[in-house]
Amino acid sequence: MRQEPLPLEAGGELPAVRLAFETWGRLAADGSNAVLVLHALTGDSHVAGPAEPGHPTPGWWNGLVGAGRALDTDRWFVVAPNVLGGCQGSTGPSSPRPDGRHWGGSFPTLTQRDQVAAEAGLADALGIDRWALVIGGSMGGMRALEWAVSRPERTRALLLLATTAAASAEHIAWANIQLHAIRADPHWQGGDYHATGLGPHTGLGLARRLAHVTYRSEPELQARFGRAPQGSEDPWNQGRYQVESYLDHHAAKLVRRFDAGSYVVLANAMNAHDIGRDRGGTRTALRRVTARTLVAGVGSDRLYPLSQQAELAAGIRTADRLRVIESPYGHDGFLIEVEQVSALVRELVATP
Repeated sequence: MRQEPLPLEAGGELPAVRLAFETWGRLAADGSNAVLVLHALTGDSHVAGPAEPGHPTPGWWNGLVGAGRALDTDRWFVVAPNVLGGCQGSTGPSSPRPDGRHWGGSFPTLTQRDQVAAEAGLADALGIDRWALVIGGSMGGMRALEWAVSRPERTRALLLLATTAAASAEHIAWANIQLHAIRADPHWQGGDYHATGLGPHTGLGLARRLAHVTYRSEPELQARFGRAPQGSEDPWNQGRYQVESYLDHHAAKLVRRFDAGSYVVLANAMNAHDIGRDRGGTRTALRRVTARTLVAGVGSDRLYPLSQQAELAAGIRTADRLRVIESPYGHDGFLIEVEQVSALVRELVATP
């Protein structure tokens, strides 16, 4: 818990900040073995482990963290915070304000820079002056990059996965449709729905359906589902195709575990992502990075295409060539192809 106010890039401040986090392993006496893992939009601090109270789903990178794995917990102290603005224990729209009411629609605008400032406070509280490695994909990659640009002295190695230097017009356009779906739900109530017991679940489900299509690839969806109906349902008589059932399933899962207000705050923060803002542009900002860096993209990613990771690899002086994760799964490949991601992690942590 940060007791002093957190100044925000867009103006104003948060009077107090709470960050939920999980750790694995043990911090070395000199603090030199700490690794920061940063999650994507609807992720949380539960990187590894089974579903449990407070974490309704298993770890989202289970194969990466643990004894004998790429982030070997016998060697590394792994820290995973729930992002500022989130809904799994960190301060966000569903959190109480100082007067006891939910923040709701009055929650302030956040950027990645604000979120990293909060994470820097967590590092201070844990006694970590410098991360041995910062790793993140998608939205987590945005924050990982922000760490390396704004605090190069605190980032020794960096792994950027399926991310970008700035949100593109297409990113913003996709997010715009998702945000409209949530805000058009009659239960949105300007974001002030938390005390009613009813939330914009229909709108959040629609946002998730749309987002999930952008997370996968067209060839994978076609090979997996084609035009097959769902079970005995008749698509010509109010039934569903299998791919529709698949989207319904993912929408229902998210609605059960995620807050629509956090979705709006975090999507807007991603739209605001621009590493070069007030820093002389992207090229100048990327030259601030001193961490040993690997940049990887997913070959089939249509949301964050390889050209965006190529810009990062070319602009960061301490990076080498762009690495490509081969996967049919689209953007979600950075989560699914754990063996390929593990190989990148091992390469980075093996380098003195």
